Amino acid sequence: MTQPTHPRRLGLACLLSLLIVAGCATPMPAQDAADKPSASLEATLPAAPAASAAAPQPVAATEPAPAVASEAAATPVPVDPLRPEVQVDLNDEATRADLWARVRRGFAMPDLDNELVRDREQWYASRPDYVQRMTERGSRYLFHIVEELERRGMPTELALLPFIESAFNPQAMSTARASGMWQFMPATGRTFALRQNVFRDDRRDVLASTRAALDYLAKLYGMFGDWHLALAAYNWGEGSVQRAIARNQRAGLPTDYASLRMPNETKYYVPKLQAVKNIVLHPESFALALPPLSNHPYFLSVPITRDIDVDLAAHFAGIDPDEFRTLNPQMNKPVILAAGTPQVLLPYDNADRFVHALAQHRGPLATWTAWIAPKTLRPADAARQVGMSEARLREVNRIPPRMLVKGGSTLLVPRGATRQNDVSEHIADNAMMALAPDQPALRRVALKAGSKDTVASIARRYKVAASQVALWNQVGASASFKPGQTVVLYMARPVSRARAVRTAAVGRPVAAKATRTADSKALLPVKKLHKGVVARSSTRE
Repeated sequence: MTQPTHPRRLGLACLLSLLIVAGCATPMPAQDAADKPSASLEATLPAAPAASAAAPQPVAATEPAPAVASEAAATPVPVDPLRPEVQVDLNDEATRADLWARVRRGFAMPDLDNELVRDREQWYASRPDYVQRMTERGSRYLFHIVEELERRGMPTELALLPFIESAFNPQAMSTARASGMWQFMPATGRTFALRQNVFRDDRRDVLASTRAALDYLAKLYGMFGDWHLALAAYNWGEGSVQRAIARNQRAGLPTDYASLRMPNETKYYVPKLQAVKNIVLHPESFALALPPLSNHPYFLSVPITRDIDVDLAAHFAGIDPDEFRTLNPQMNKPVILAAGTPQVLLPYDNADRFVHALAQHRGPLATWTAWIAPKTLRPADAARQVGMSEARLREVNRIPPRMLVKGGSTLLVPRGATRQNDVSEHIADNAMMALAPDQPALRRVALKAGSKDTVASIARRYKVAASQVALWNQVGASASFKPGQTVVLYMARPVSRARAVRTAAVGRPVAAKATRTADSKALLPVKKLHKGVVARSSTRE
């Protein structure tokens, strides 16, 4: 049974409750409110109150707090890049479902079943460590690719293609200069609007390269009407596949993927993809285990409105700079230019931390900016003009030894008192750097070989490399010249007449006659042509 409450105790309890309610209703002082960051991703920072002699008036609970007057930008809101209209719930437990099951449900390509597929299955099955590393790297990007494929109505086997192209390494660079996890060649990348300049290479950009790759694959499927042929064209080129099909048609042969005569790399291309597909469908059949993948974005897109150093952005997100670069691998320099890269990708669980750290930061975000060389300069001269060491200028701008920086080139330099503005969109999108050899201009010299001249003897006589003489004259390094044969050299300064005629014949006027010395080497007058060319005028080269 409940004991009756004493009237005095009841009165004290009521009084205490009223005091607590009154204290909660007291507004926070303006200064305190300005110092506390908002806990919501969508909230903006409160503003400092305007200076006034009057006491601050209480703010009604239903009125929004004013914004802080500060040079800091408004607090960004992380979004899913493919679904920006959907509010991100970082604690949604429904997103912890298995992504592999979703990938399997989207398989729609016809299966390829032949010995090449068996061969590739065995190759992967015998390398479980490699498969583990590859799938762990892919876990960062697979959700985004699957979302994009489903949005376009394309088969999800294509989400496995970066396993074949780059082992899901967005920094991969082939010997043929293909780059990124989708391995775009420079020209193909430009065709699909992937910018490549001093500051960034969009072939490595996770979002941009995925968009471009799926655009390209959709175009190829439209051309061939067959996914296997489309994949062959992605690897080999559409023109090559068209010619292979035409060749089989003329011979009365089938024109499917397995029937075409192709290079080995292309012949194994679809079997590799089929092998990976089979492993994803039944990993246990190959004694392999796939790492669990959650059915939510590994990364979110966070907008940036000011240039910011890469290391500072990683610090705001609470992640290692190397991890930051795995999601933002397109950056060529240690600074992110907001005009060219208006968003960064951050791990799902770190986006909120970045947002709040950026909102609270007071001070510069970037220590680097762009500088246009006003004329052709030696790196040491450029370094003096911008106030940095030559070694650091060379390092950050990747300038090799004995090279000049040509006028109009864009260099990355420290910000200074006169260089505080963010880099413009025009420079961020079109920055280029051109280099030239730091050496005197070469002059072309044409000589007439003597009776026993060789590549080696000419090289010794004029103090140049034998390999260069051979290259200039398109002969072997051990070659001999015929008497009277024209020998071309490129010299840093003009060859004096006395030296040139000592052992080799040179050009002369048509009317001039040669005289002979005891060693039978001709002594001929010199005729100089424009542009520093010394040539024989009596015969045609």
